[in-house]
Amino acid sequence: MPDVVDLLKTLIRFPSLTGKETDVADYVERRARSAGVDVLRHEDNVAFGVGSGRDTLLLNSHLDVVPPAASHPYDPFTPVTKQGVLYGRGSVDAKASGAAMTTALLRLAADGWVPDGGRAVVGLTTHEEGGGSKNGLQDLRPHLPPLSAAVVGEPTALRPCVAQKGLLILKIHTHGTAAHAARPHLGSNAISAAADALHQLAAVSFDREDPHLGPITKTVTTIEGGSARNTVPAHCVFVVDLRTTPAYSHDEIVAHIQAAVDADVTVHSDRLVPCATPPDARIAHAARAACPRPTAIGSSTTSDWVFLNDVPTVKMGPGQSPRSHTADERISIAEVRCAVDVYQTLLQRYFGSH
Repeated sequence: MPDVVDLLKTLIRFPSLTGKETDVADYVERRARSAGVDVLRHEDNVAFGVGSGRDTLLLNSHLDVVPPAASHPYDPFTPVTKQGVLYGRGSVDAKASGAAMTTALLRLAADGWVPDGGRAVVGLTTHEEGGGSKNGLQDLRPHLPPLSAAVVGEPTALRPCVAQKGLLILKIHTHGTAAHAARPHLGSNAISAAADALHQLAAVSFDREDPHLGPITKTVTTIEGGSARNTVPAHCVFVVDLRTTPAYSHDEIVAHIQAAVDADVTVHSDRLVPCATPPDARIAHAARAACPRPTAIGSSTTSDWVFLNDVPTVKMGPGQSPRSHTADERISIAEVRCAVDVYQTLLQRYFGSH
């Protein structure tokens, strides 16, 4: 069996930017096949596992990484170890989770472990970081057996995350009547109307809060209006970024805002829904039993959990989330090794809890 740190270093060496995951997927597929487990390859998504039966637990993480920044202390795709810390692009987000999940499952398989009454599957997928319409996990799921539960490998400092915020992006349009700026009384200023709508939006509140995620947040991120410096603007639009929680559906939020502002509200994106798993779910119990810090938390960042929101899911992995996507991305080697034990214990507890 490969050492988990050696495996992570190998994964970091692949510059697997979103859409360029073929080489790292080839490597993962070869490694899984050499271990003698069942392997499925769909495009550049690789799934492998052991067992049979209807009770399927998926451990999922992603193979792609964001582009390097200009100020990495070392070559971003050359893993460097300093004082027990491993530097490299993807070391935190999220190749550490993928390496630990892979090592945990393959070690159990090498010891002859078989899930009681089901199957354990690791799925390492593509296009998580791209944020576009294509997503590797979404593409892979139809080729997997029906899932009973899942774990998403993202950096949570190995704490069980049972709720995740969603993202709802709205466009709010105000309309006026164009006229020459020298005769503004002949027109109606859409930017002035937008100012009123902004004040109305600021007064919008949401009474319900999620116990792990707190309140919904709303932020105006862009505004655009007018067509010429000497013309009363006939149209203005501003964009609102809402980080949503399971306390409200996206449809409820849109209706609430539309009722509060004197403007037209349109949905730009509502694909990334908020997610939550009941604390009494089997996977939640197994995760808490496996974690060194078992207190459940919520996460303000989105992940591929949105494509698993129909099954009980926990987000959990090694690494500090604020280090994701930074030039100083790095992870404690001890935490990577601990993650193998955590995932291994989770698998055993989940399938031993019937």
